[in-house]
Amino acid sequence: MREQFYAYIEELQDRITAKLEEIDGAAKFQQDLWERPEGGGGRTRVIENGNVFEKGGVNISAVHGPLPPAMQQYFKVGDVDFFACGLSLVLHPKSPMVPTVHANWRYFEMYDKSGKVIDQWFGGGQDLTPYYLFEEDAIHFHKISKQACDKHNPEFYPEYKKKCDEYFWNSHRDEARGVGGLFFDYLKASEEMSIEAWYDFVTEVGDSFLEAYVPIVEKRKNLSYTEAQRNWQEIRRGRYAEFNLVHDKGTLFGLKTNGRIESILMSLPPHVQWVYDHHPEQGSEEERLLKVLEKPREWV
Repeated sequence: MREQFYAYIEELQDRITAKLEEIDGAAKFQQDLWERPEGGGGRTRVIENGNVFEKGGVNISAVHGPLPPAMQQYFKVGDVDFFACGLSLVLHPKSPMVPTVHANWRYFEMYDKSGKVIDQWFGGGQDLTPYYLFEEDAIHFHKISKQACDKHNPEFYPEYKKKCDEYFWNSHRDEARGVGGLFFDYLKASEEMSIEAWYDFVTEVGDSFLEAYVPIVEKRKNLSYTEAQRNWQEIRRGRYAEFNLVHDKGTLFGLKTNGRIESILMSLPPHVQWVYDHHPEQGSEEERLLKVLEKPREWV
């Protein structure tokens, strides 16, 4: 399974980066191959200063070795070895009319000292963070996500949509990071779903990503915007950075397993503002977004 899933994310990375370069029309992804001293490595691809994408990363990695003590405590296990691989992407468009997007699909194994697999699971999801709310964009993103889920189980979309709303919640601000999507973790073999069936589901969601996001970018990338709207985007990006540094489990896992810092922190946008006690004008589009972020909404 680990070889099968890693081959899948290698191909998916190629597919996604090729499509994003085509959309941008100017910038190309810079590739870095890196190795982790304790075992494994990755292929980081970053795009910067393009026509459409101000900064973005589409990264794959596969790391292995002894599970560090901090993560042993987190998983409540003893001295075990692990393998983890996944694709993680974040795209920060230049225009405030185009939403930021994040997605991640990953696979994890744990072994006893004889090398026997003692646990294995999949995780991942995709979520959308607009700066200006076009409701049809949120509906489209959720509709494509739901279609991918429904092919496997009609209960998956409501369950993983709810988990996404709960996970991407900036509790210290009491607001959502964005308009959600899907979030799932610890997808393990059971009587209902084999690990191969979970592979089929997770890859279905991964394959749906471009269809969920690209039409939104194409529709919004040429809209005009003002400097004030760009300022608002940078203020909201501050909330995005706060979530990734305060709450995000993937960031924590990367830092505690001696991951590559540049790859872990590529999710942070290049231009951000923290304005003291900022409040948008009453009745403005900016305030309308904040009202939507006050509590999760059903989009489809």
